[in-house]
Amino acid sequence: MEKIPPKRRHLIQTSLVDWFTRNQRDLPWRKLYDPYQVWISEIMLQQTQVKTALPYYDRWMKALPDIESVANASEDKILKLWEGLGYYSRARNLQKAAKMIMERHGGLFPNKFEDILELPGIGRYSAGAIASIGFNQNFPVVDGNVIRVLARLFAFEDNTRLPKNVERFWKWAEELIPEGQARFFNQGMMELGALICSPKSPKCESCPWQSLCVAKKKDLELHLPNRGESQKLISIRVTCAVIRHKGKIFIQKRPNHGLMGGLWEFPGGKAESGESELKAIHREIGEELGVTLKNVKKIDRIKHGYTKFDVDLHCFSAELASGTLKLTAATEGKWVSPKALGKFAFPAADRKLIKKLGNL
Repeated sequence: MEKIPPKRRHLIQTSLVDWFTRNQRDLPWRKLYDPYQVWISEIMLQQTQVKTALPYYDRWMKALPDIESVANASEDKILKLWEGLGYYSRARNLQKAAKMIMERHGGLFPNKFEDILELPGIGRYSAGAIASIGFNQNFPVVDGNVIRVLARLFAFEDNTRLPKNVERFWKWAEELIPEGQARFFNQGMMELGALICSPKSPKCESCPWQSLCVAKKKDLELHLPNRGESQKLISIRVTCAVIRHKGKIFIQKRPNHGLMGGLWEFPGGKAESGESELKAIHREIGEELGVTLKNVKKIDRIKHGYTKFDVDLHCFSAELASGTLKLTAATEGKWVSPKALGKFAFPAADRKLIKKLGNL
């Protein structure tokens, strides 16, 4: 891969840093660039837009203002603060990392890239973001926004998902960092992707790279980046039961490993091919809890889209008929009052059902 000509590289660097210093959004972690705050913001912003993450960030900082408080918090508190952000392994890894920092680094966030990279839940991108933004060290960052702006800047027309091409973007990002200004340049690329160089309607007239952008010169800005074929979402038909007994409702906790680990849910499971939802809920409750139900009634049908699949959730109300509860698929179970449901962290589809229950 040929080096970027020095004059062109200098223009790319200075124009972006100047644009960022004048146009950056007023975000809380940018006030002090405290490494702890940068870390939390970066993990929250994975797969999440800034406007969505901000109220979560504010609530998190009020409840857990430092690394020690994260390390000492209960898992239920961590997951409740994270509820709605998705990808819950991120929250569990934050606590694992906080405990590691307390044990290995005396409670101070490590300032060496290699030490940051060793923390649970931290990959190449996150380590580079924290090192560059939190400590102003010359490490590159490459995510979807960065790939998009660089693909357009250099009119890169090959499939950007291919590993060899992803590595090319990492090399470009590293080569472009201006000495001593990694914090501003890296955030500038992210900000450019978020505010100007958007996927479908780029605001090229407001872009600091407009005169430097090869895609713009070739009228390719709406055709790049080339991400190859999009993946199809998988549809899943699922059932759940709001089981009532003596004025309380049964909920269970998912195992920590796997999808939405550690969250609470209403018991149930997938309907088999050709199986009715009613038959499925009776079968699933028998298999999971070892009990039978009575007065089973359909109360709602909720559709919710996750990143890689769509859930078609068929919800039933029921009463405990016979048998003794035995957990086979969950790590913990509780009988709670309907009003107490809000204290627990649930998957998004279950939270929609909880809102519905308040109107029944």
